[in-house]
Amino acid sequence: MGDKMRKVKVAIIGTGNIGTDILMKLQKSEVLECGMFAGRNPNSEGINLAKKMGIKTSINSIHAIEDDAECCEIVFDATSAGVHKYNAQILKRMNKFTIDLTPAHVGRFCIPVINMKDCIEKEVNVNLITCGGQATIPIAYAISKVHTNTKYIEIVATIASKSAGMGTRNNIDEFTQATRDAIFEFTGIKNTKAIIILNPAEPPVIMRNTLYALIDNPNMEKICEEVYKMEKKIQKYVPGYKIIVGPIYENGRVTIMIEVIGRGDFLPAYSGNLDVITCAAIEIAENYAKKTIKE
Repeated sequence: MGDKMRKVKVAIIGTGNIGTDILMKLQKSEVLECGMFAGRNPNSEGINLAKKMGIKTSINSIHAIEDDAECCEIVFDATSAGVHKYNAQILKRMNKFTIDLTPAHVGRFCIPVINMKDCIEKEVNVNLITCGGQATIPIAYAISKVHTNTKYIEIVATIASKSAGMGTRNNIDEFTQATRDAIFEFTGIKNTKAIIILNPAEPPVIMRNTLYALIDNPNMEKICEEVYKMEKKIQKYVPGYKIIVGPIYENGRVTIMIEVIGRGDFLPAYSGNLDVITCAAIEIAENYAKKTIKE
């Protein structure tokens, strides 16, 4: 039983909203533990929280992992697209399994409900696309399984302005491009668009994602079957994920609206945009860890 109970050490780079949410989620994991929480801001809320929890911290970012290679087997990169391109080279050289939560797209796009098995068995760097991508692409994929002749897909992710940290704000262009690229990769549909809206409303809005698909004579019964099957799979690791409108069809267009309520591990429940991507990251890391422990 000793080996089975072993926890796999992970490091988090980036001490902002996303990195700190991962840190809090790790406290609930039966197979993961945090061996390093590293960033650049000595006064960040995340760093101070980690210190209080007795977790090793550093403001030397990626170089903290270089200096202490034994601190982890898995690395979560929650920095920015530009920074990850630099970090990825170092982590590859160190042979660390890396889960990239930026829109850098250095590694393979990974969505747990679609291609996780291949990602954890064949890759050393996987990319989680964007929050909007994690929320909507599985639904687009479900539609594409029914209708390969889908003419157009558009996704609109609306999030509370308060839940968008500097990383999100600095990566808006990368967000739209990475999401579009991933829609095409997973569905084969070339004509796509991705939009993100930061809503400053008070009280803050819950994350909502709307997907539009142009399809001639859609088989709505089959679409509904595949879409709701996908919803249940996602809910296993993102409990607050829910389809709240549709699928409905009118004027040649299928519309589906998805709501994501966060678990409140670090930020309030309205930050479902963080939750959908950090839950996906934990799901991938736990499955990779279980594979490592068995080996």
